[in-house]
Amino acid sequence: MKQLQLGGSNWQASAVALGIMRMGVLSKDDAMTSLQAAHEAGINYIDSADIYVNGKSEEVFGEALKASGLSRNDFYIQSKGGIVLDPNRSHDDLVFGQRYDYGKQHLIDAVDGILSRMGIDYLDAFLLHRPDPLMEPEEIADAFNTLQREGKVRHFGVSNFNVQQYLMVQDAVDQKLMFNQLQFSAAHAGMITEGLHVNMGDVPTHNDFGMIEFARRNHITIQAWSPFQYGLFAGMFINDPKYADLNKVLQKLADKYGVSKNGIAVAWILRHPANIQVLLGTMNPTHIKDSAAGADVNLTKQEWYDIYLAAGNDLP
Repeated sequence: MKQLQLGGSNWQASAVALGIMRMGVLSKDDAMTSLQAAHEAGINYIDSADIYVNGKSEEVFGEALKASGLSRNDFYIQSKGGIVLDPNRSHDDLVFGQRYDYGKQHLIDAVDGILSRMGIDYLDAFLLHRPDPLMEPEEIADAFNTLQREGKVRHFGVSNFNVQQYLMVQDAVDQKLMFNQLQFSAAHAGMITEGLHVNMGDVPTHNDFGMIEFARRNHITIQAWSPFQYGLFAGMFINDPKYADLNKVLQKLADKYGVSKNGIAVAWILRHPANIQVLLGTMNPTHIKDSAAGADVNLTKQEWYDIYLAAGNDLP
């Protein structure tokens, strides 16, 4: 598995990570099988959030890790916090928040809850899950310092932040923010489209404000979530007839490189020089392995553009 140098540090991890959002609906044995498949595929990075299946995903992960024969040291473990769930809504399938909270005590309590559910002593990384318009960066800084001083979190980052939101927090905290988690795929490529259509006025802004270039300049690792999705949870483009041209190109390249179409979609993201890490959301052991295989495929520049164009994007 290709390794990435994360966040401009000397910390290296697999280019593909396993997101456990859906693990909370699995049995312990099925979750264990998913973890073992990820490990066998060379994945050594786990991504979670305290709200996934109302915390159940982290509980099942902790149980599965103990039963799997693997150890805490086999994985870097990351989680996110800051979304306060609505107690009157169901959390079995979807996430419903009633507010965000980046107060010092809430962040500390969130990390303590994560560690307890997972049965571990520390997180390798903790991310702010969504930008809060009421956040006080000084409180975030105080929380981060406390969590790091007490040995509960090694590194920090954010998720779904734009450049100015990122900078506002970075200006306040002592630690370098190493990550920004953003939705990104060939069919959800606003960060690319925005850069290509500078001064054109022919496409609507995606409100990314140069994030991909900002990340490159500042050695921030973008973690790409929903790498096979189009729209916001609208659906997967793999095998979707609405994306017939894209699937034709993906299949052609899959045949060439001996991997699946999912693997080629992963390879497309990793071909970009921004040092992006791909987050897989599947719990299917076969899909974990065939998607992760894309990390070892190095597409040509023309193949990368072929996929971009086949997804319905254009060049000015």
